[in-house]
Amino acid sequence: MSDTLADRIVDAAVAEATTATWGALRLRRVAERLDITLAELGAVFRDKDAIADAWFARADAAMLSAGTGDFATLPARERLARVIMGWLDAMAGHRALTYQMLSEKLYLGHPHHNVALVLRISRTVQWIREAALLDSTGRRKQVEEIGLTALFIATVRRWTTDDSDGQVDTRAFLARRLAQADQLMARLWPPNSRLEP
Repeated sequence: MSDTLADRIVDAAVAEATTATWGALRLRRVAERLDITLAELGAVFRDKDAIADAWFARADAAMLSAGTGDFATLPARERLARVIMGWLDAMAGHRALTYQMLSEKLYLGHPHHNVALVLRISRTVQWIREAALLDSTGRRKQVEEIGLTALFIATVRRWTTDDSDGQVDTRAFLARRLAQADQLMARLWPPNSRLEP
């Protein structure tokens, strides 16, 4: 169990929402669970969406710890698979709740949440590139960012409905997509090509 107030609030919000839904979560109940005032909670998180962001930041942190052992010697697609699954594995015990958080961010009546979600995904994709040791620049970097964003969103979408043991279906989906991306990148930037790196 985490010991900072912010971490305790996230833990309590997740526990509270697990008994109902993220949409039904009321911050006053989270405050009551922690025996703090609503003002104390509000001083740490501006709203429920900020708590969801803190939940996703935990997944980012777990993902950044995925590169251990012989990680640097692995092919790029294996490094990417390990990093992306590190993000998903961090939340696997609360997959339905995570889906609810994402769905609320996508609600069309909340454009401020929609924009924040785009920025959150962009930030996570940048961390994926860093954690997977991708060092491309120029056009190749731009293509990688676009491709990784699409791949990440598709994989998260697949993961939200994956009830297989150990998320085997998501791992297989990600492996297939990474193999396809690897082939595409090899065509766009063949070894020893003179194209911009």
